[in-house]
Amino acid sequence: MSQQALENVFQEWQHNEALAEQMIPLVGQLYRQNNVVATMFGRSLIKRSVIRILKDHRFVRKIEGTELSVEDTFPIVKAMSEMNLGPAHVDVGKLSVSFKRQGGGDLDAFLRRELSEIIDGYQPEGSKGEPQDVVLYGFGRIGRLLARVMVEKAGGGNLLRLRAIVVRGRGDVAKDLEKRASLLRRDSVHGPFDGTITVDADARTLTINGNVVQVIYADSPSEIDYTAYDIHNAVIVDNTGIWRDEAGLGQHLECKGAAKALLTAPGKGDIKNIVFGINHETIGDNDRIVSAASCTTNAIVPVLKVLNDEYGVVTGHVETVHAYTNDQNLIDNYHKGDRRGRSAALNMVLTETGAAKAVAKALPELEGKLTGNAIRVPTPNVSMAILNLTLDKGTDAAALNDYLRRMSIDSAYQKQIDFVDSAEVVSSDFVGNRHAGIVDAKATIANGNHAVVYVWYDNEFGYSCQVIRILQHMSNVHFLKLPH
Repeated sequence: MSQQALENVFQEWQHNEALAEQMIPLVGQLYRQNNVVATMFGRSLIKRSVIRILKDHRFVRKIEGTELSVEDTFPIVKAMSEMNLGPAHVDVGKLSVSFKRQGGGDLDAFLRRELSEIIDGYQPEGSKGEPQDVVLYGFGRIGRLLARVMVEKAGGGNLLRLRAIVVRGRGDVAKDLEKRASLLRRDSVHGPFDGTITVDADARTLTINGNVVQVIYADSPSEIDYTAYDIHNAVIVDNTGIWRDEAGLGQHLECKGAAKALLTAPGKGDIKNIVFGINHETIGDNDRIVSAASCTTNAIVPVLKVLNDEYGVVTGHVETVHAYTNDQNLIDNYHKGDRRGRSAALNMVLTETGAAKAVAKALPELEGKLTGNAIRVPTPNVSMAILNLTLDKGTDAAALNDYLRRMSIDSAYQKQIDFVDSAEVVSSDFVGNRHAGIVDAKATIANGNHAVVYVWYDNEFGYSCQVIRILQHMSNVHFLKLPH
């Protein structure tokens, strides 16, 4: 390659960087002023860096087979910012690919056709609705990630407001708050928090990117009156796992200021176990207590749903290779569970999982068709589910992968199912992935009626994103998704 050619490549990169820099404030304006969430094939462009935006553009060629440049999308974003749009999720990537495939032409006319439902729909005073108070009861791994996501999404059309966290302990309050702020600020797996955190020991608050969050110290729900902190009709997200039945979780609803409870673990008894994207619409106005099921259930149910819809699942076995959790011992010590007393950092630990049976709570048509086991392995995050299935209709790996790829980008399960087709990926590549599960195409095996599908999932962050989606649904936060 000549020196001039090298210089041209670099100049093109700098040009794209400049366009991405110009795109960032436009995307922010659309979000905060118009409640428009701009995405790139399902990946949010809000609060993203220049490099992240460029990488998201490059990602498109892996799923659409066509190159997409910021030169293609910037004019669309700029035009959208001038159209007085109403609230919606708008996939800029899909709009751009569609516009290119039709051969270009009049961009304004194209956008007015595709976005006709929201053009001139901006209502300065009436479009934001009433914020929903949220309380995190427990502030461990999931609680802190939920806090990060809610603070990130605060503003625009997202009405969830993190008002308080509830923790145990009444020692040195100033020291306790500093420690909790430090754990939120720094994370060995998910990296540093993107923002600022200020501690006010006297008021017992953490101010997180401008969101003032009350810290409430209590040993049980019965001690709490949320209205004393001006918190009303709140959804209490129980991250402790101490109570998993209606009687135990019902304690939250007896607190003044609490309206509903959401459990971030599998629920017992008649509690609805919800996998967002699959059965979230079964949540009724009278359902005051619901469960977000488990991380594994969230990872496998969307994939099982689309496979059953297309091929029919006759029977199957789910083997989970799961990162270790706080439930296990760091070194060998007594544990009430079988095998879990052995060192999590030194052993693969065979244990049971209820995920296979739990599938039936979200997908009744698969009841009794699946078995399951789990192997805990010495990694701190990101797990894998291996779906070993007998199908009613035969297929091969290429056809199966093509179907799952299409489901990941052009179906109602776009937020739940991700798709990767690389021989080089490993578990750490999926830290921070916001999907419930990621199909690994290179590992797919299919021969006639037998198929084996490998599904990665960030059992912490991906699951937390599913919990947030349930919270939004419970709070009647719904968005029109365009283009159709």
